[in-house]
Amino acid sequence: MRFTPVKTLAAAAVFFAFAGVAQAADAPKCELDRPVKFGGMNWESNLVLVDVERFIMEKGYGCKTETLPTETLPALAALERGDLDINTEIWLNSVSDPWEKAEKTGKVKRIGDVYMGGEAWFIPRYTAERLPELKSAADLPKFKDEFKDPEEPSKGRFYGCPAGWGCEVVSTNLFHALKLDDTYTLYSPGTGAAQKAALTSAYKRKQNVVFYYWYPTPLVGALDLVKLELPPYDAEKHKCLTAPKCADPQPSAYPENPVFTAVNTEFSQKAPQLTEFLSKVSIPLPEVDKTLAHMEESGDDSAAIAQWFLKNKSDVWTKWVPAEVATRVQAAL
Repeated sequence: MRFTPVKTLAAAAVFFAFAGVAQAADAPKCELDRPVKFGGMNWESNLVLVDVERFIMEKGYGCKTETLPTETLPALAALERGDLDINTEIWLNSVSDPWEKAEKTGKVKRIGDVYMGGEAWFIPRYTAERLPELKSAADLPKFKDEFKDPEEPSKGRFYGCPAGWGCEVVSTNLFHALKLDDTYTLYSPGTGAAQKAALTSAYKRKQNVVFYYWYPTPLVGALDLVKLELPPYDAEKHKCLTAPKCADPQPSAYPENPVFTAVNTEFSQKAPQLTEFLSKVSIPLPEVDKTLAHMEESGDDSAAIAQWFLKNKSDVWTKWVPAEVATRVQAAL
């Protein structure tokens, strides 16, 4: 039997002690001594992106994080108050008037453009083939019987934006501007999930349906849809359409919709490294489409899709963070 010399044991003890200290030194220390608070909006791209950012913050920056479920307009007010630190996806055209007012207070900051989104009024392609004369939203009154509202059969049903979302303001104002009140009911589903379920069900049964939706989304990617024409985009008219109390709504097409990240100003001052990371979060639209398509096909929740994105799209997200942060995140995967 061999015995290890005492000096060797002592040296080993010293080595492991130093290794422990080095490892502790390598462990990241978050800039905040409290959880970082994200606004949790309930549409797919936001759910996934928030989970991606939370994973990076927790594993790469040593932070604790939490998501506070909210809706678009309440989230903006909460960001201004400091009840939220981060709103990962603000769709500017849906909230341009409220955002402008919030930004003027100096309590919120726009820090990075995530991608360019879009919005439209859609019908399925099979509906467009059945009703070849239906080309624009202005044509809808002539076809009200083709979109019969089951609860009010004398009118058609238009599926607007989910209740409480910023896009509800625009779709409601546009509905009134196009003078559809006499021929259609404006149906605002209670949640994004309820809206998606109703539209998917109608599509599977080849029912005629007309609705507002935004993209990139799994639904627009998965269904064969046709956009209804809207009057040309007019910046002044659209600005009024985004105001909850637009006095005289006039029809205008949706412009391209910049989607950006905003933070509470005080948070940005206390956590400059985290703010720097968030300011670099940008995803090419084809990669958003692929990620959301994978979500639709797999049926996985946003946390699982976030990890799928981090494992499969490292060429995208590693550009957002320093090399040592990326290494820690990849080790955690």
